[in-house]
Amino acid sequence: MSSPKEEIVGSMNSEGETASESRFTDLCKALKVSEEVISEATSLLNEIKSILLSSSFGGKGPEEMEIYCHAFVLYCAIKLKDDLLKEEDKQGRIRLSDILRATSLKLDDFFKEAQQFTIKAKQIMGDRYGFDWEDRLELKQLEKIVRMLNDARKFFDKTFGDFFSFGLISQGSNTSEISKEIHRFGWLLFLTLRIDTPDLFKDLVSCVHGLVAVLAILILHVPVKFRNFSPQDTSRLVKRSEKGVDLLASLCNTYHTFEDCLRGMMEKAYKIISETLNRKPIPASDCKTDLMNYINTEGLMYFNNMLEEGLVGPGIQALEKHYMDVVGSKGEIDEMLFMQPEDKSSVGASNLCDNKSKYETLASPKKTITNMLTLPLSPMSPARPNFIISNPKILQMTPVTTAMTTAKWLREVISPLPDRPSPHLEQFLSLPDNKILTNDLMRRAHIVLEAIFHNGNSFDISWAKERKFEASKLYYRVLESICKSESNLLSSRNEKNNNGSGNNLAQLLSNERFHRCMLACSAELVLATHKTVLMMFPAVLESTGLTPFDLSKVIESFVRHEETLPRELKRHLNSLEEQLLESMVWAKGSSLYNSLLVAQPDLGPEISRLSLLAEPMLSLDEIAARHNIPVSGDLPVSNRKRDISPDQEETEAPSPKRACIESGSVLLERNCFTPPAKERLYSLKSKFHPLQSSFASPAQPNPVGGNETCAEIGCKVFFSKILKLGAIRIRSLCERLRQPQQILDRVYGLFQQIIDKQTHLFFNRHVDQIILCCFYGVAKVSRLNLTFKEIVSSYKKEPQCKPEVFRNVFVGSSNMRIGICHVDIITFYNEVFVPAVKPLLVGMVPSSSRSEEKTAAEGGTVPGSPKVSPFSNLPDMSPKKVSASHNVYVSPLRQSKMDALLSPSSRSYYACIGESTHAFQSPSKDLDAINSRLNSTGRRLPTGRINFDMVSDSVVAGSLGYQNGSSASSDGVAAFGLPVKREPAETD
Repeated sequence: MSSPKEEIVGSMNSEGETASESRFTDLCKALKVSEEVISEATSLLNEIKSILLSSSFGGKGPEEMEIYCHAFVLYCAIKLKDDLLKEEDKQGRIRLSDILRATSLKLDDFFKEAQQFTIKAKQIMGDRYGFDWEDRLELKQLEKIVRMLNDARKFFDKTFGDFFSFGLISQGSNTSEISKEIHRFGWLLFLTLRIDTPDLFKDLVSCVHGLVAVLAILILHVPVKFRNFSPQDTSRLVKRSEKGVDLLASLCNTYHTFEDCLRGMMEKAYKIISETLNRKPIPASDCKTDLMNYINTEGLMYFNNMLEEGLVGPGIQALEKHYMDVVGSKGEIDEMLFMQPEDKSSVGASNLCDNKSKYETLASPKKTITNMLTLPLSPMSPARPNFIISNPKILQMTPVTTAMTTAKWLREVISPLPDRPSPHLEQFLSLPDNKILTNDLMRRAHIVLEAIFHNGNSFDISWAKERKFEASKLYYRVLESICKSESNLLSSRNEKNNNGSGNNLAQLLSNERFHRCMLACSAELVLATHKTVLMMFPAVLESTGLTPFDLSKVIESFVRHEETLPRELKRHLNSLEEQLLESMVWAKGSSLYNSLLVAQPDLGPEISRLSLLAEPMLSLDEIAARHNIPVSGDLPVSNRKRDISPDQEETEAPSPKRACIESGSVLLERNCFTPPAKERLYSLKSKFHPLQSSFASPAQPNPVGGNETCAEIGCKVFFSKILKLGAIRIRSLCERLRQPQQILDRVYGLFQQIIDKQTHLFFNRHVDQIILCCFYGVAKVSRLNLTFKEIVSSYKKEPQCKPEVFRNVFVGSSNMRIGICHVDIITFYNEVFVPAVKPLLVGMVPSSSRSEEKTAAEGGTVPGSPKVSPFSNLPDMSPKKVSASHNVYVSPLRQSKMDALLSPSSRSYYACIGESTHAFQSPSKDLDAINSRLNSTGRRLPTGRINFDMVSDSVVAGSLGYQNGSSASSDGVAAFGLPVKREPAETD
């Protein structure tokens, strides 16, 4: 029988759940959601609400998190259910913009929370909607589209201000309204152009071409008095001829656009204006107006009085109506929200790109993995220079300028190259056994690049064909450069060793995985150049059958062997390598684990337990069949079921031979914090020949010589990169926390030892999660007044910070946590990190502290410790009364808990509840959480008073020396703080 208190709590919880469901139903009805969708959404909400709202971080209260939960669940129910409907049945559907308006949520905040929700609900959503539910939800693509439109709108605002000024007109005219109208007209014309030709606007470069075309039309139609330029201005309109200013050529020169593409955009815009605004175009050369003075009007069209004062409004109305008629309920985002900065603030798109653009701005090559090899960015090195101030060009770079400058390089340097291997490359492809690899190379490039650029027919055919040719040309160019470099390196080594084997590159050039990595790198650079929203990394890996660990092996070589690669693309590849190293290579299915199985067999049981091994790589024929890729007759077709290359042999079972040293990495032998110097690292690479060894079979002996396997060499190079990445991030976080050099050295030293001795802690996790735990562990050992909240608050300011790093840490399921695989960083620290690294933390305790601890363990006293009771033989088993006015007792600690807290220093390693029940909560929220747990209906509190019969009087008396049933007085027992046995009281 439950107590009245339990009944009241249960009623409150039931009412709370009913109120939450009622609010969700009201939201659905306000949006006029169909009853069928309401039923689906309510069912989904009841199934996943507890998971979505568990372990809330970031300072949001329960009410606020409930709103995000309701918005996410409703969007999922509508989107995933509508995917099963016919196109004609989707009219009038609720869009994401409608949901966010109804809930008063901002786009950027919603996307952030949705990322956490998808992680938490992955298992349930997969069981309910299928394994591809996340792709069908398209949240990542929507976020990319919003970023692209935000960048496009910023570019349009700037160029509009560069060419037009409304501040010098007489006070009598309403210049502010005219400015807004013309700006709105231009943006609407761009949106209409975008929706009428959607295949041409799936990347930022195409959007910029469309905006520049709109700008050219505005220049020819906005009244002269509103111009902020003069056609005679040679600094802005630089391309001229005898007929006057070449407007399109000048705009192409300024904004790095392609003139043929720009003219094509303008032709489409002319058609839209003619049909939508019902205006007849006339050749600009026939127009008698001062707008055309000093401008070469050849090939340009003009619409009479289109943007004159008082005539802009009807054009805006016509474009808005056309936009809504075409878009209707198809798009999830209302793109007109980006019309003006004040208009879009209602959904919070204004700051959506701030963190990303800030990261791109701050991610100087000095902070990238490639240049970690050359720059002394270790905590022992002097403070970093303020490279942003010293190089003002970095401040001027925007996503648009980056895209256009790299697109210009692709158009001018790569596009003119032949679309097949050069004669020089074909010489390398002619192997000593008379086998020629040219046809195999071209067939592979055709299939792999078709799989990438024709993925699900997402791209326009002509656009995809151009991008495919660009990627293949870049691939042949860099491959030739690598072959030259590797050949020279082999020749010099053979001459030094008097080896007559020559410069044979057969093993590398015959390796399937190596070529696919090179093709994936080339395709990724082309996609990154155009900033497409349809193919986002790691899509190139999924299309090619590669894993992140595979790609990480070639990025550095790719950058080093393409000297013309623009700075922005180098930075992209470097930041891509950071993403790979920090988490993606540690994910399930990475080929890293196949190499670790050979290099460190002791990790085999953990790798098997978590099922981390990568699947065999798909053959080219399987990729062609999966993507319905036709193979032309001039390309040879493989009859093999699966292309087994040397890099795939013997990856399923570890080699019995293990010749690597116990440290697992040459860099781990160094006790100092500073990463090795440039010369030593490059000599290491030259000695082991990474490209040859890293793509060979893991169990194969090092082809350059030595007693180590290729897996061991590859893991050494990989762990050296992880150490450099950790060194840079540890130093940056330490500077933010304003900790001294001694703490910095300790944190890095602990990080080194974990890589060496507790490598399994990185499995399925993010490198920054280990770094954060290292900071807190060192703080506890060093007795610093540093909390997890302070550490993570500083980490939030790091450019690479992602909320999931401290919100969702993989722990796997266990008996204590069935079905839950991710917890917050504090829970991970207490339950997984401390038990694994406690011996390492003990080794960091100063010798004086360890001697004090030993003295305490032997019965001595530690300075500042409580006085030891004179009755040491008294068993400390009974509950203690800790309040003079209330019946509050503390029960003895269970032995299982006591074993984990053996000593004062060991006890100090853990993050206690006194710091916070969850990270980043106020004390009031902590108390609310504690009360909620105590009042939970899932816990049934015992009725009546506590029975203190756990320790009988006879046991106590016996411990005091009374034998054979003799007893002591109750006063004597009370003197020692022991409870007196009483009869059970009646239940309240």
